[in-house]
Formats: sequence, structure tokens, C-alpha cells
Amino acid sequence: MMIVGSHLSISKGFEYAAKEAVKIGGNTFQFFTRNPRGGKAKKLDLEDIKKLQKIMKKNKFGQLLAHAPYTMNPASYKEKVWEFAKMAFKDDLDRLEIIPCDLYNFHPGNHTGKGVEYGINRIAELLNDVLTGKESTWILLETMSGKGTEIGRNFEELKSIIDKVNYSDKIGVCIDTCHIYSAGYDIVNNLDGVIQEFDDSIGLDRLKAIHLNDSKMDFDSNKDRHEKLGEGTLGMEAIINIINHPKLKDLPFFLETPNELEGYKKEIEILIRNRE
Repeated sequence: MMIVGSHLSISKGFEYAAKEAVKIGGNTFQFFTRNPRGGKAKKLDLEDIKKLQKIMKKNKFGQLLAHAPYTMNPASYKEKVWEFAKMAFKDDLDRLEIIPCDLYNFHPGNHTGKGVEYGINRIAELLNDVLTGKESTWILLETMSGKGTEIGRNFEELKSIIDKVNYSDKIGVCIDTCHIYSAGYDIVNNLDGVIQEFDDSIGLDRLKAIHLNDSKMDFDSNKDRHEKLGEGTLGMEAIINIINHPKLKDLPFFLETPNELEGYKKEIEILIRNRE
């Protein structure tokens, strides 16, 4: 069974988001843990979570994916920024133990001129301060496009972070197809080679989710602009190859394409129709 969903708002509750996921043909969804451009997190409603669990069970949902806010920068040299990231990270993990959500995805952050090594050490420091080893959630580093001073533009940077984390058995990766194509990984013409490179660098056992997006930008542009499936520089043939690849097809796929619900519904229908 294909596990596929889109990014949905939980502003009206988890039950509402789960019903929306079912309505568009999904069997999972991604959500922001708190205001993506701020810091506030909505108080958890335990009855709402119970209703979510019922919908997930009835519709045979796969794993949900929680996404950290964009305002988190675990690589920052600014103490207030880094301390906020640490607070939000810890709070999110505590909340995810209550919500039936096994995956927590975050952008590694920006070193803002301090250098890649500094940024990697800063991220690892935060993870080592927060993780206890008892978490039931996989913490996922997202692959980035490499714009500006982003950390995570290549597999080696992600591996460097993982190697510095004490409880590294809790750390996985979420590949974003738009991001890695923009970062110079040719998943259109050399998908097998990119997957092998990931396995050699990080290990496929750590790959836990895929953000499935087309791109508005050219290959190796280091620019992050998502596009609707089949309408960008990746194209539908490459998208179909990704969802059917034997080493990827059983992972959960999450759409972050520039769509409303109806657009997500059409994309999910296309993906299911083209699943081998």
C-alpha cells in the first residue's frame, strides 16, 4: 500500500486534518508543530487526539510527519535564537509522545557566516542537550537546496551531524526531491546513483520519509522553489520513477507542492494511478 499525504493545517484540530486527508485520498499527512513563522504551539486536546487515532486506525494510516517551525535555527551563533530552537525542539518532542506521530522533521539551519563546521557542531550540541535516548520519535534532518549558508546541502554534512550525536540511533533523514535536485543530485537522470550515494554516505536505514515536490528551478541552482508535480524541472516521469523505486516505494511520501486541497487530491490520484 502506498503511503501518501500532503501538508495540512491543524488549526482546526487533528481530527479535522485527518478527515481532510481522507477526503483527498491520503492515508497520512504532515503538520507544523507550532506557528511556522512564530513560536506558539497550540494546546493539545486529548479528546481530539483520540478522535485522530480512531480515524487513523479505520483508514489504515501510515506514520504522520511533524514539521518544526521555520523560525528554529539550531545552527545559529546567536544565543537567543539557539535557545529558542532548543526550547521548541524539546517541547515538540514532549508533545509528540502524546500525539501518535513517529516522525519529526526539521531544517538543520543556517550558520550565517560562521562556517559549515561551526554550524554542524552547534546543531549537534543542541541535539545532545535535548535527546534522552528514550524518545519514540525519529528525528529527521531534511536535505536542503544549499541556498545561502544552509547546512544540509549534501549528504556528507548530514552524516557529520549524525556522527556527533550521542543518541544517533534516533536520527534519520527526510529527502526533499526539490531540494536535492537543486543541490546538485540528479534524481532525474541518475536516480540509482543518488540512492547509492545516500546509502554509502548515510545508510538507507536512516531514510524515513520523502517530501515529494517538483521544482521551479534548474538542476544544481541551489534555490528552493517548489512546483506542482509534473510542472517543473523534474517532470512527471522522474516523480513516477521515485515512487516506484524498490528502495523508496515503501516510504511515506508527503506533498509540499503549491496547492490547495483539490490540487493535492489530483496529485494523489495521479500518484496512486501510476504506482506499479
